[in-house]
Amino acid sequence: MYKHFISSLLFTLVLLSGCGENPTRPVNIGQTHTKSADNEPEKEIIWPIDSAKMVLVPEGSFQMGDALEEPEEFMGNSRPTHKVSLNAFYIDICEVTLGQYKRFLKATEHPPLPNWVEKITPDNNYPVIGVNWFDAQAYAKWAGKRLPSEAEWEYSARGGLIGQRFSHGNELKQTDANFKGKGGTDIWETPSPVASFEPNSYGLFDVMGNVWEWCQDLYDENYYLVSEIKNPKGAQSTKTERRVIRGGSWMSFKHFLRIALRNYQNPEMKNNYTGFRCVADLN
Repeated sequence: MYKHFISSLLFTLVLLSGCGENPTRPVNIGQTHTKSADNEPEKEIIWPIDSAKMVLVPEGSFQMGDALEEPEEFMGNSRPTHKVSLNAFYIDICEVTLGQYKRFLKATEHPPLPNWVEKITPDNNYPVIGVNWFDAQAYAKWAGKRLPSEAEWEYSARGGLIGQRFSHGNELKQTDANFKGKGGTDIWETPSPVASFEPNSYGLFDVMGNVWEWCQDLYDENYYLVSEIKNPKGAQSTKTERRVIRGGSWMSFKHFLRIALRNYQNPEMKNNYTGFRCVADLN
């Protein structure tokens, strides 16, 4: 256990520099992307306002939803699978951290975080919690970014894997993510510092577990029956104002970490298990 802990700690320290605190290749403020010498978008950038490292998610198509037809009742809203095509975009490799959110608060007159937040997440490299959907929206607007659509979130979280339960394959171990249970490198009983586990094949950390992540979309359990193919943005109106959350959290059982699983919360809700990450368009 101790050996695994030290290995995980070293891994985390190497990677945290890309999750918001030490920019190395910033784009110009006002730009939404930068191009390499061959006139192609850079695969990795540092966003200038919040210093978040972002990776390019390529344009492409995928089958969104529960291709495995899992028997659990709570997977029913993840069907039918349907083709989705997305333009390329940049996405934060890590969930927005407490340190980044403090920078946002200092630069704006946005209301402060609840007092209990730093008792649970004691330093700046933890994901920010205690934020509702409106807080996440305000941060994204300040940073010149936006929240991901539900389709963008799932496409990114899959990391190119087709028809798999999790972002690392069909099986999930305690060495893969921070979720309910003990063993392996999952030593936390609260949120863990960002990038404490290995990323998916697109380079994204913590798309499974740690904290649920707010998406832009209104939640409609039947939306997959009518979803657009090209760049879907979710339901345009619903009976409630509930918003989609994805990915599971530190207190979730592992079946809630399935990449296709859909969940929701009231947009005003603040708790100790929900955060967010941002995306940016190429144009």
